[in-house]
Amino acid sequence: MIATYLNGLGMGAALIMAIGAQNAHVLRSGLLRQQVGATVAVCILVDMALICLGVAGVGTLVQSSPILLAAARWGGAAFLLWYGLRSWHAVFASNRLSLEPQAAAPGVRAAVLAALALSLLNPHVYLDTVVLLGAIGSHFPASERPLFALGAMTASLLWFSLLGYGARWLSPMFSRPVAWKCIDVLTGSTMLALSASVALGH
Repeated sequence: MIATYLNGLGMGAALIMAIGAQNAHVLRSGLLRQQVGATVAVCILVDMALICLGVAGVGTLVQSSPILLAAARWGGAAFLLWYGLRSWHAVFASNRLSLEPQAAAPGVRAAVLAALALSLLNPHVYLDTVVLLGAIGSHFPASERPLFALGAMTASLLWFSLLGYGARWLSPMFSRPVAWKCIDVLTGSTMLALSASVALGH
């Protein structure tokens, strides 16, 4: 039983720790110290809900439908391609993210909507949580699937909390523009690689 929980924890961590739109948004919110609690909470709750849906069998339903699977695949590839190109564009832009307090910090509603958009409008999130974790969870006996899901949800809870609230310790490093360019290079490269991987069906 513990092995099932640890399996879910490991798989959840491996998927969620990849650089992506959601993680970059949480990191930026943490560095700017703007609505960190609301942003982290939304990302955790969305991830938990999608993991539950996947382990409950929605992932298997998607896999059994060629139309749904194709829509998720090509939609995810297109979104990742767009975001990857957007990140590379930012590398060559002269803009710098200021870590100084801003007068017009986003309110809770704006922060929640932004987190929801970046969590739910990225098809790759569904491929990871609903399809992939759902498919892996389906191999476990029905009595052990809740433990697998709990392990994956624990990974989301720990990761987003660490990313959001631990970001402030990285503020001195990210006060330099070159640090953000490195993040954009890493994000852009990862997203383009993921786009190709999803499009090719790997």
